[in-house]
Amino acid sequence: MRILVVNWNDRDNPFGGGAEVHLHEIFGRLASSGNRVDLLASGWPGASQRGFLDGIDIHRVGTRYTFPFHARRYYRERLSTQGYDVIVEDLNKIPLYTPRWGKTQVVVLVHHLFGPTIFREAIPPMAAAVWIAERGISSVYKGVPFEAVSESTADDLAARGIPRKDVKVIYNGMDTEFFTPASNTRSPYPVFTYVGRLKRYKGVNLILQAFAKLDVPNARLEIAGAGDFRDELERLTDQLGLGDRVRFLGFISAEEKRDLLRRSWATVFASPKEGWGLTNLESQACGTPAIASDSPGLRESLINGETGFLVPHADTVALAGAMRKLAESAPLVEKFGLRGRRFAERFTWGRAATETLSHLQQVVQRGNTQWK
Repeated sequence: MRILVVNWNDRDNPFGGGAEVHLHEIFGRLASSGNRVDLLASGWPGASQRGFLDGIDIHRVGTRYTFPFHARRYYRERLSTQGYDVIVEDLNKIPLYTPRWGKTQVVVLVHHLFGPTIFREAIPPMAAAVWIAERGISSVYKGVPFEAVSESTADDLAARGIPRKDVKVIYNGMDTEFFTPASNTRSPYPVFTYVGRLKRYKGVNLILQAFAKLDVPNARLEIAGAGDFRDELERLTDQLGLGDRVRFLGFISAEEKRDLLRRSWATVFASPKEGWGLTNLESQACGTPAIASDSPGLRESLINGETGFLVPHADTVALAGAMRKLAESAPLVEKFGLRGRRFAERFTWGRAATETLSHLQQVVQRGNTQWK
């Protein structure tokens, strides 16, 4: 197949995250199996306009703020004659309205939609723009096939007017050969971990507030990741009197992330909404339980009471209680960790790539009329 993927970032972009990991794991595999995959994405200061990564030919235009204004023109002038079988729009924040770009079949890939949660993160004008743009999805993308990474996201799309029959759920994968348990790596004292971007909507402040309620003096909290919310989180740490019980690690490598997950007693994720809890799966693959808000996306990435705990979102007392159960029982940590490893082994990138290719082939074979 000839596939054009359109996404705001590629994996090398400093602002890349889980969506970009997903993109390259899936479409890099499709490229390596003989499919042609091009990626149209935004650039950043110092980035080259062209790149080649994971077998994917990358075209970079504009910046993360101007990409929507450049992408369609670049496609029309440089890419529209390449004979693509399908355009895959990785819908991220602001829809790019690719069904209006021409006659090529479009498939929309959705991790999650922000909805009102965007107002917790962005300044009001930007938040309003995202909210309004998302509300127009059902009309602009009417009759277009979708892929969602979780049932939660599929349900969200259905609630916004996308027929559920047009949404194919393909769960994310993960590298179960890289993220593995290792003997004698668990910390001798309870360590809880957050790994991810430090953004307001991620709920890291709730994790800090819950940790402050955890009456286990030797417990520690380690926060890995970068983002514009870090200064505020550090101030909150001081206000809560947590001192050296909390460490901010900043950006860490994949190897450092794996080591951190292995030595932790549990990862903690308190977002109100996610497309999928990839870090939860990576944690469980390392034999470490996960604690998360019982919120869309996250609730599908662990088994409550078997591989970790789900707690009501923003309930810091319940979150602290879940931490306490594990902090007071090393055997429970190990039992949940063993079950978590078995659960994580169900989700591989190879499986996700195979399902993605099969879906794209079905869409193209059926032709545009099937979806219009």
